[in-house]
Amino acid sequence: MSRIKNKFRDLRSKKEKALIAYIMVGYPNNNATIPIIRGLVKGGVDIIELGFPFSDPLADGPVIQNASMISLKKGTKLNNFFKLVKKIRNETNIPLVLMTYTNILYKQGFSKFIAKAKKAGVDGFILPDMSIEESKDYLSAAKKNNADTIFLVSPNTSNIRLKKIAKVTTGFLYLVSIYGTTGMKTKIQQYTINAIKNTKKIVNAKVPVGVGFGISTPDDVKKFVAAGADAIIVGSSFLRLIQKTQMSQLESKVASFTKRMKSSTKAT
Repeated sequence: MSRIKNKFRDLRSKKEKALIAYIMVGYPNNNATIPIIRGLVKGGVDIIELGFPFSDPLADGPVIQNASMISLKKGTKLNNFFKLVKKIRNETNIPLVLMTYTNILYKQGFSKFIAKAKKAGVDGFILPDMSIEESKDYLSAAKKNNADTIFLVSPNTSNIRLKKIAKVTTGFLYLVSIYGTTGMKTKIQQYTINAIKNTKKIVNAKVPVGVGFGISTPDDVKKFVAAGADAIIVGSSFLRLIQKTQMSQLESKVASFTKRMKSSTKAT
């Protein structure tokens, strides 16, 4: 059983939902990532999504695009990323998900890349531009290495396609909460609530449903939990906090914000 599956099982026993935090490795600099990770762990995060920078991150909004650009300028490389994951693994057993784009894996070969990432301590992958129609080699390599493949759906994904995606998704299914890119802050729409309920009905508890994009406050978390989400994914809000925080305070500030967000995932 994967770390991700174990985490959701443990949370169900405690009647909690998962808080998943996204950060960009190497942002704002190479020395910041470990203190940020420590803050997330101290704050009680359940799963950490590690963003690896890509030159053309189409699914991401301006906050994550900016973080990706800065990380690339600071010289973030794959070898450094794998070393970083190993360092994280020396400190915590928390589930780690790599979020990047398909070309990063394709250039090295899916089998080679996933084997290397898994050996370092990565548990699963989110590739926003990976379609199920082109995923045969990716899925085969992931299955061979016992790695989770987390696919994305949106409120306008048809039920037929949703069922197909749910069949190849492991770990959790990522439901994009809004029409648009990450970091867009709008009030919670009724179509999002409807999408959560419909997606939960379609997957029929075969895989947890995580909701992300535009979630920035504890109240947001509570509303999505009330709608039935199994996990709440927060990214841009963490990056905004990191951007305005001095290096010496990163760990404590991240821990404090994480704790507030996590507290809203617990049953009342």
